[in-house]
Amino acid sequence: MSSEDIAEEIRASFPGTEEIIVQYLSGYLVDDAGEEEDVLYVAHEILKSVAAGRDDILDELMRRLGTLLEDQLNTRLKNKSRPKLQKLDKVMDMSKSHLSSTIALSEGVDLESINKGKASRVDVKKLEKQEAKIKAKIEKRSRRDLYEGSKLLDAHRKQQTYEELFMKINPLEAAAASKNKSKDIHLPSIDVNFGSNRILTGATLTLAHGRRYGLIGRNGVGKSTLLRQIAMREVPIPAHITILFVEQEIVGDDTRAIDSVLKADVWRDHLMKEQASLDAKLTALETEGDEKRFEDAREELSSRLAEVHTRLSDMDAESGPARAAALLAGLGFDEADQQKPTRSFSGGWRMRLALARALFVKPALLLLDEPSNHIDLNALAWLEDYLQTWPGTLLVVSHDRAFLDAVATDIVHQHSGRLDYYKGNFAQFYSTKSERDKNLRKEYDTQMEYRKHLQAFIDRWRYNANRAAQAQMKIKILEKLPDLQPPEADETEQFKFPETDKISPPLLQANEVTFGYSPDKLILKNVNFDVGLDSRIAMVGPNGAGKSTLIKILTGELNPIGGHVTRNGRLRVGYFAQHHVDTLDPTMNPVQFLQSKFPGRSEQEYRQHLGNFQITGMTGLQSIATLSGGQKSRVAFSLLSLQKPHILLLDEPTNHLDIEGLDALMMALQKWNGGVIIISHDEKFITTVANQLWVCGEGTVKQFKGDVQAYKDLIVNNIKAKP
Repeated sequence: MSSEDIAEEIRASFPGTEEIIVQYLSGYLVDDAGEEEDVLYVAHEILKSVAAGRDDILDELMRRLGTLLEDQLNTRLKNKSRPKLQKLDKVMDMSKSHLSSTIALSEGVDLESINKGKASRVDVKKLEKQEAKIKAKIEKRSRRDLYEGSKLLDAHRKQQTYEELFMKINPLEAAAASKNKSKDIHLPSIDVNFGSNRILTGATLTLAHGRRYGLIGRNGVGKSTLLRQIAMREVPIPAHITILFVEQEIVGDDTRAIDSVLKADVWRDHLMKEQASLDAKLTALETEGDEKRFEDAREELSSRLAEVHTRLSDMDAESGPARAAALLAGLGFDEADQQKPTRSFSGGWRMRLALARALFVKPALLLLDEPSNHIDLNALAWLEDYLQTWPGTLLVVSHDRAFLDAVATDIVHQHSGRLDYYKGNFAQFYSTKSERDKNLRKEYDTQMEYRKHLQAFIDRWRYNANRAAQAQMKIKILEKLPDLQPPEADETEQFKFPETDKISPPLLQANEVTFGYSPDKLILKNVNFDVGLDSRIAMVGPNGAGKSTLIKILTGELNPIGGHVTRNGRLRVGYFAQHHVDTLDPTMNPVQFLQSKFPGRSEQEYRQHLGNFQITGMTGLQSIATLSGGQKSRVAFSLLSLQKPHILLLDEPTNHLDIEGLDALMMALQKWNGGVIIISHDEKFITTVANQLWVCGEGTVKQFKGDVQAYKDLIVNNIKAKP
């Protein structure tokens, strides 16, 4: 029984549980550090908050954990009943004991008697103190992971409301304190850890006010962790700089969407409430007489009211409702949607609400984590345009190159425990980095050639009497040369889809297709669509326009209520769903999962096939639940390729892939000889893979005569043209 078994049980029972809690509990239950505690009771209490009322599932999980831990708990029970070591009341000096401990071994010399008369030079108190220090150090080292995990868990358990957290991170006094102060951030040496993992070591964090930084790096390098630590001020950001981090969707309740955005500015909301309270108090005092105490109270309240008015005026509070409505409209909420309660929206739309709230607050430092993952191309086009005039500092994690090209003024590259800075957008970063890497490689090769030349001279003439002095001089030169580290090799990936066999057309056709979940609410009307082996089609349009619905009709998952879909009898279609993670079995490893879907091959063959999508080494034998989002996407792609499809239907395939993974997917699709239909918000991906752009909206699907940029410009202009 291992901590991984425990983790699997928790994930299987409560799939949405945060990984911090899973890792902490799995470590805690098997760690001997908890041997003095009722570990199952402690685990039960922690999991109560996760269960959220699902007591039957929780009880079943605790029963399974009890079975898994039975042997370990019995062993601990036995250890408890054994007599424990006791510390003596006073220290015994064995050198002064009357009986020699070596005399009985033989009839020879008594070894102890030689030193019997000599006093011990050991300071017993110092020795005890040193031993206590060593013991404490060993205990700290052995419990480091558990300690860090418990700190993270405590932070989670002490979760505060948005308002409490906002006021804690950005106290009201910060507004007054920020006047005439620089909002630049320069921290010359920061260390960032996640649990026991060191993410940054002695890194420099520099963010100039008014600049927009794109933070890039490989999956798992710790970009989101860095944002969280900045947001919680665990990285020492100056107190007068306001911070807001958009990470999680908002919790749905009966608050209207427009009110939710207005309440996001806690300072504004707080001051508006105070203004209403002061007005009420002043109104009540007007009926009182002219006594001095009433006059003083009125003067004090009036003075405070003037301060509140000044602050509200500084933050342009009057324009709040209009600004909130404009932000929501840009992110796809029409007037009717803005009046709906937040609980009526799905996860993706709540994420947009969280984004609108952050943009409304206008913090000095705005932190965004993959904002393009949660919005369609229409909303993304608006967001790119909006952020180009962002007045504060922006730090955004994104793998969307077109988004970074449009928004970023600087790129921060996180790798190897450090942060490297590049001026310009992503395209300029890529060009500069390529040139820098090329020069570093050239310099390294030149230095190595020089070392090789010196070493060859030394080896040849070192023992020659005439040249020995020269050889010695070369040795000294070689010793003084600095240690060289080879430049980091570019990390590249490759995906590979198997060539498909040719079949005669038509392959897949939609003829006058009409679909709706009820006859009075039609999503698609009279749609005609033809897909062949040479098709490279990108479908765009707002969320809810019917893009994913059309894909499901083409796969046969949904049946049209009008018209018909024609499929070639030999046609094989591979479908990558937007929420593909739900199709993977988290309890299996990738090899087992492929084996369950396509049995009959050896383990080596499955591992080799996974290797075509960069699932290599032991990753293929890890539980799917422990894989990152990008790795899960790779497993889903490997499953698709085993189907040997003629046509691939890909719904938002880029969401969890890093830049290297996206490059590999684009190259693989370009080389592949089958038909491709993609739904994506990633401009680079669309322009690289597709040669046709179809727009889904108002119940129809029509080809757009232009590229993605032209479509985005059209969307932005239409939004701006609205009154």
